[in-house]
Amino acid sequence: PRAAAQQPAAEPVPDSATAFEAKVGQYLKHLRQTGSIKTDESTAWAVYDLTDNAKLAGINEDSLMQTASLVKPFVALAYFHEVKAGRQQYNTKSQRLMVEMIRNSDNAAADWFMRLLGGPAATQRLLKENYGGLFRDLSLVEYIPRNGHTYLNKASVRDYTAFLHSLWADNLPYSDEMKRVMQLPKRNRLSTGTPVIPRGTEVYDKTGTTSRLCGDMGIVVARRDDGKRFPYIVIGLIQKNSPASRYFSWMHNRGDVIRRISEMAYEEIAARHHFRDHFQIEAAAAKPAAEQPQVTAQAGAPGNAAAAPTVK
Repeated sequence: PRAAAQQPAAEPVPDSATAFEAKVGQYLKHLRQTGSIKTDESTAWAVYDLTDNAKLAGINEDSLMQTASLVKPFVALAYFHEVKAGRQQYNTKSQRLMVEMIRNSDNAAADWFMRLLGGPAATQRLLKENYGGLFRDLSLVEYIPRNGHTYLNKASVRDYTAFLHSLWADNLPYSDEMKRVMQLPKRNRLSTGTPVIPRGTEVYDKTGTTSRLCGDMGIVVARRDDGKRFPYIVIGLIQKNSPASRYFSWMHNRGDVIRRISEMAYEEIAARHHFRDHFQIEAAAAKPAAEQPQVTAQAGAPGNAAAAPTVK
């Protein structure tokens, strides 16, 4: 039997790590050494090339961490399972609320779906009984309160990875609709505001944020200049042991960490699949440190961060 998910730890770089995983590990080590990631914070990561079916990085994949709003695509899957079985309907109202739940991260919409499914425990049971191979670590035990203070629902990066694999392969009920809703325009931590990933790149994702968790999980589809598409999974989670005292500053700063690793993933995909503009990417990455955007523990004063668009 599979061992229970482990508690998060510092980012190990095992001898068997890929060169890219080692690169991510060194970046995270630097952030810890400079205090940009604190000692009371844990992180977990995955990058997977779906074209080559190759794992490029997996750090603390089995660590059990808070889900925040990252659980909402799982709720969507449970609901679509029941729609396919004829026990629920996907009508105008449920379609509107599905968009509210995924694109706008509306907590009341998520709770509405879970109530139709019989509550968190019934939703968990449905997912475990029908998709147990995907959700080995998922623990869905509470509704999401309107204030967003949800800390008890938990999952692992491995759960998110398995879900995204099956979603992209169209192995889930209503996969096309879930992908459509996850791709609707919104801010995210994988591509929004990055100079490396071209504007207009396809992103299918869900963010999650509380005062103790900052995360994003999704599929980015890089497009080479010949038009060929190269989808890959990127998942990043940063969790604090206690609520951040400067929430907006912490959220934006940790979001930038996830964004930078997403950039690194795009650079790796571009190199693996021989993008013509890879040399331009390398040149941009080689700029002096003074010319590069910095991630610091002080980034984003609360006054400024509060005015910035929030990713939920």
